[in-house]
Amino acid sequence: MKKLFGNLVLLAVIVAVVSFLAAPAVAFFGIRSAADANDVAGLSRLIDFAAVRKSLRPQLSGDAAAMAPAPAFLDDPIGAVRHQIEQARPAAAVDVDAWLTPAALAALTRGEGRYAAQRTRIPAVAPTNPMPGPVFWGMNRVRLAVADEGGPRTVFTFERKGPFEWKLVHIGLPERVAPAATATAPARR
Repeated sequence: MKKLFGNLVLLAVIVAVVSFLAAPAVAFFGIRSAADANDVAGLSRLIDFAAVRKSLRPQLSGDAAAMAPAPAFLDDPIGAVRHQIEQARPAAAVDVDAWLTPAALAALTRGEGRYAAQRTRIPAVAPTNPMPGPVFWGMNRVRLAVADEGGPRTVFTFERKGPFEWKLVHIGLPERVAPAATATAPARR
């Protein structure tokens, strides 16, 4: 009886650890599925839209200084204050919402990178479904990357909101743009 109880406890611990480690990937595939199904309610459960908008705005405006982390106050007090003042200024108007439509999110999860915002509808036949690869794995934050055919990677950052609940809080668009042939290629069958 003791051995059976010990095996059940060990099995429960293994299942809990595997579930904890697989939860960010499940959230990523949940976003892909909800985007494919045009399920806005499902996307809102898996994405922190305010945080993702905030992360996309400096990337789309092309302002490299806005994407740089603030200097430490003890190391550079003038630079830290200047950075806070620059962040308080209103940013240039950038259409971030075009990147957060279900069609654009589906394209981002398939590695289309900077061409994803050009998607206005989800293709009837889904193109390739590349697997995300881990870039960083921590207790409260996970980064998964999807590469397109040209090589640039789109990085998705998930943050833990509960023991098994993860939300998308940042999308890192690729630095360079993939070749134009990948953007206009027809859907594969």
